Amino acid sequence: MRFGLVLAEAGNGLRRNITMVVSVVLVTFISLTFVGTAALLQLQIAQMKNYWYDRAQVAVYLCTSVSTAAGCVDGEATPEQKDAIEAQLTSDTLAPFIDEYYFEDHQQAYENFQEQFAGTPAADYVTPEVLNETFWVNLVDPSQSDVLVEALAGLAGVEQVVDQRRYLDQIFDVLNAASYTAIAIAAIMLVAAALLIATTIRLSAFSRRRELGIMRLVGASNRFIQTPFILEGVFAGLIGSVLAGGAVVAIVHFFVQGYLADRLSFTFVDLGDALLVVPLLIVVGVLLAALSAGIAIRRYLRV
Repeated sequence: MRFGLVLAEAGNGLRRNITMVVSVVLVTFISLTFVGTAALLQLQIAQMKNYWYDRAQVAVYLCTSVSTAAGCVDGEATPEQKDAIEAQLTSDTLAPFIDEYYFEDHQQAYENFQEQFAGTPAADYVTPEVLNETFWVNLVDPSQSDVLVEALAGLAGVEQVVDQRRYLDQIFDVLNAASYTAIAIAAIMLVAAALLIATTIRLSAFSRRRELGIMRLVGASNRFIQTPFILEGVFAGLIGSVLAGGAVVAIVHFFVQGYLADRLSFTFVDLGDALLVVPLLIVVGVLLAALSAGIAIRRYLRV
């Protein structure tokens, strides 16, 4: 096969259909940018889970004078009840699961509340007595929090035992929903890109139908005829995927690292993660273009 002639034919096809090629590049660029964003969001979710789940605590809230829970019929937790709860935490049954724990009394809870909600109306009305005294427990393995909940929830003086991971799960559910939405949009855009590539190749073949007829008459092989059209699609897909990779890197560099990381105390994806996604986008873009172009030209030549 004469590769120089094949490349020349592909270049002529790109010049003749420059408008459609630009459209293919743009659609591929947008769709793969959504794919890259969804991939980075999944990496971000994984990093946040590893970071926050290890730091999630189990809060053992003690009864106050205003508690209405079933275990608080006798009012505020007594010193004896607090000692019994602490004895459970240090018992041979629970101690292997616990890394460390500390006790927060009314005054400490009030100071933390005032710091967290400073400037809000709630800070002016809340008094130390209505805030729960709490045992804050760090577990060796946060996934085993059910053991602690079952052991302490029924003790006298305990209003409720709360695993903070359940609040994190709600946040991660929202982030996962956003990620799946981006994936769905990307899938629709990829289908649109595939259809546009196929249409572009068929139009390019139609505009050169006389040349194709001559090639067939002189005995050119199907591979020789099809290759320039496949290269047209691959070129457009490659440009779109490279642009998408650049957009993903720019988003991480300027928005995630340059803006969010300076304002929020979270662990964010970095340029290393973005550079891992770029090859995936290029492979997806090139394969999509090659398959779409190959199927389109084969169907056209059979007509």
